[in-house]
Amino acid sequence: MAVDTFGILYAVVVAAGGTLGYVKSGSVPSLAAGILFGSAIGVGAYQFSKGPENYHMALGTSSVLAGLMGSRFYSSGKFMPAGLICIISVAMATRYAAKGLLVAREIRP
Repeated sequence: MAVDTFGILYAVVVAAGGTLGYVKSGSVPSLAAGILFGSAIGVGAYQFSKGPENYHMALGTSSVLAGLMGSRFYSSGKFMPAGLICIISVAMATRYAAKGLLVAREIRP
């Protein structure tokens, strides 16, 4: 069983970012979103580690986070933190989607 190291690191970065947002500016929504999304990504990475056919939660969570942070980046124009998390989320969503396509091709005759 291969561990999804990139997924776990991604989860830690998202959770740490939410925590840092709370510590820096006292933003409770940032803390809640960071912990919620970081936990969901962590669970998705764990499921993906169990088998690459279990990519759905990680793909869905990273796609939603990419959309939310992309919207925040577009409206604020500030790269940190929204733009950075958007780029990382798009990269991870692309990774999970590619793995999902590979798994789907292996399952179908």
